[in-house]
Amino acid sequence: MLPLVVDRDADESMHAQLAGQLRGAMRDGRLAAGERLPATRALAARLGVSRTVVTEAYEQLYAEGWLEGRHGSGTYVADGVTADPEPEPGA
Repeated sequence: MLPLVVDRDADESMHAQLAGQLRGAMRDGRLAAGERLPATRALAARLGVSRTVVTEAYEQLYAEGWLEGRHGSGTYVADGVTADPEPEPGA
């Protein structure tokens, strides 16, 4: 599993931090299309945050098209998501 962390003292909300880390992992290919994400309860327990933090991060990524749900199966990286490396400096 990815090394995800949230900083309670950061200016950015915890759910935004988590969404950003997951988005980055999908963008650079560490999370591939079709890969299953942890259940919200399990990830919340692992990070030591409320389930709401994880649910809000997942909801944001659903809205952006990064994630999809499969009824009775869980949350997955959307099929259309592919690694998209950041542009090189000066490009």
